[in-house]
Amino acid sequence: MRIIVVGAGLSGLAAARELHSRGHNVTVFDKGRGVGGRLATRRAGTATFDHGAQFFTVRSEEFQKQVDEWLHSGVVREWCRGFETEDGHPRYVGTNGMTALAKHLATGLDVRTSSLVFSLAQQPSGWIVTTDDGVKHEAEAVILTAPLPQSFSLLFSAGVEMPNDLRGIDYDRTVGLLVTLASHQHSVPAPGGLQNPNDVFSFIGNNAAKGVSGATAITFHANPQWSLDNFDRSLEELGADLLLAAQPWLQGSVVVHREIKKWRFATPQRVWPEPCWAHESGSLVLAGDAFNGPKVEGAYLSGLAAAATIAS
Repeated sequence: MRIIVVGAGLSGLAAARELHSRGHNVTVFDKGRGVGGRLATRRAGTATFDHGAQFFTVRSEEFQKQVDEWLHSGVVREWCRGFETEDGHPRYVGTNGMTALAKHLATGLDVRTSSLVFSLAQQPSGWIVTTDDGVKHEAEAVILTAPLPQSFSLLFSAGVEMPNDLRGIDYDRTVGLLVTLASHQHSVPAPGGLQNPNDVFSFIGNNAAKGVSGATAITFHANPQWSLDNFDRSLEELGADLLLAAQPWLQGSVVVHREIKKWRFATPQRVWPEPCWAHESGSLVLAGDAFNGPKVEGAYLSGLAAAATIAS
């Protein structure tokens, strides 16, 4: 089949890779400049930041089998088994940053970045996907893996109804502060991560301790409430306030680089109980981290479920 996948995040790449392995003709479109979605790694000079997903865990045998393959091939590695205390569950990271996993999955696929899907239309033989350059792409099947509000707009253009309970899923926002320090002086304890350390931050990650940065590069994620309350403020204002809140962990070190990153659709506030949702035609499927759980594992398994639905 000729299949189009919208979104080159983890779900979209997992679905595309699975369908490609079954011999289908698959094209992936993504509006971003690179693959990965929230598996995002940013480089600034000698510093490297994971500024989206910080790590992932495994809870199912199916996903563990896949992670074991990634470990064997060197795509991912274990970071730690807990932060302030160990709980026995490995936290895995991309060997060269979280985006390394997405780049690995995209290898050999027809992935077209900087390509915004503008509209979707149904026809007797399948679907027409129109990108923002005006080109119409025909496909027998389509998988949408963008955040649900973005997928809803495409369904609306195609005259397709999304279930109300699915349409009503909203997302928490995240504002991130990326800081490069001139020295190794800071107070983020080993192994380099803190979860919910105060009423501003939900996570603090030392990318050098993770092994992805040569320089001291620290990611500060503001929690959902702080991010919602402050999301529309200017980048300069956000940077100043978050840097002030970060001072207890910077110990007065000189900041040589500061940057703000915003995630409008960071984490689904609730999840659909099934691993994906299929249109009555069977040729249009929605997948992503709003299905199966807002974790790397859930997103990956949702992509596989979407591929299986299309290929069945």
